[in-house]
Amino acid sequence: MPESILGWALLCAAAFGAGVVNSVAGGGTLLTFPSLLAVMSPVLANGTSTFALFPGSLAAAWGYRTELARCRRHLVRLLPPSFLGGIVGSLLVTRLPERVFAGAVPWLLLVASTLLLLQKPMSRWVGATPHDEPTPRTLAVIVFFQFLVGVYGGYFGAGIGILMLSSLAFVGISDIHEMNAVKTVLAAAMNGVTIGIFALSGAIVWKVGVIMAVASIAGGYTGARVARKMPAPLVRGIVVAIGFGVAAYSWFANR
Repeated sequence: MPESILGWALLCAAAFGAGVVNSVAGGGTLLTFPSLLAVMSPVLANGTSTFALFPGSLAAAWGYRTELARCRRHLVRLLPPSFLGGIVGSLLVTRLPERVFAGAVPWLLLVASTLLLLQKPMSRWVGATPHDEPTPRTLAVIVFFQFLVGVYGGYFGAGIGILMLSSLAFVGISDIHEMNAVKTVLAAAMNGVTIGIFALSGAIVWKVGVIMAVASIAGGYTGARVARKMPAPLVRGIVVAIGFGVAAYSWFANR
C-alpha cells in the first residue's frame, strides 16, 4: 500500500495515463504494473493492475459508442474467443512463470506494429479492399489469433490492444477509430473475465484498485474523445509509434 499522498498521486497518474494509452493503442499495463510493483508483490500487482484498467476500457468504449454501432458483427465474431482466451490465460497465471510470456512481448509487438504499418500495401497484395468480408479461412485465422491474444491478455496483457489492431486491420475495418472501438470492447471482455478469476484467488488489492480505477476511467474516456477528433492517419501513426516504443521498453526491461 502507498504510504504517502505522493505515492497515491503517482499511482493515479499512472492509471490515468494507462487509460489514455489503452484507448488509443494499448500498452497501458506497462505504466500501472511497474508502479504497483513498488508497493506489492508481482501477483498482486498484476491482478490489481488488471482490475484498475478494466473500467477505463469501458469508459473508452463509451467514448467510441458511435463507431461501435457500425461494427457489431465484428464484436459478435470476436467476443467468444476473447472470453475463452481470457479464462485460459488467467488460469495460467498460477502455473507458468511470467517470463514465459514476457520474453515474447517485444517480438509480438514488433510484428503487430509492422503489420499495422504495412496494412494498406499488404491488403492490396492479398487483393482485399476496405470493408471486404474476410474469407472463411481468413476469419478462422483471425478468430484463432484473437483467442491467443485473449490467453496472453488474461496472463499479463501488455500491448494486447496493438496486437488486436493488427488483426482487425484485415477483418474488413479500414477506419482506425472503428478498429479502436472494437479493440476496447474486446479488451474489456478479456479483462472482465480475468478479474473474476483474480478476485476468487485473492490477487487484487481492492483499495488500491478502486482508487486507480477512477483515474483510469477519466483517462480512458478522455483518450477516446480526443482520438476521435484527430485525423485517422495521425492516430494510426501514434498507434504504430506506441507499438514500437512499448516493444523497445519490453525488450530492455527483460534483458
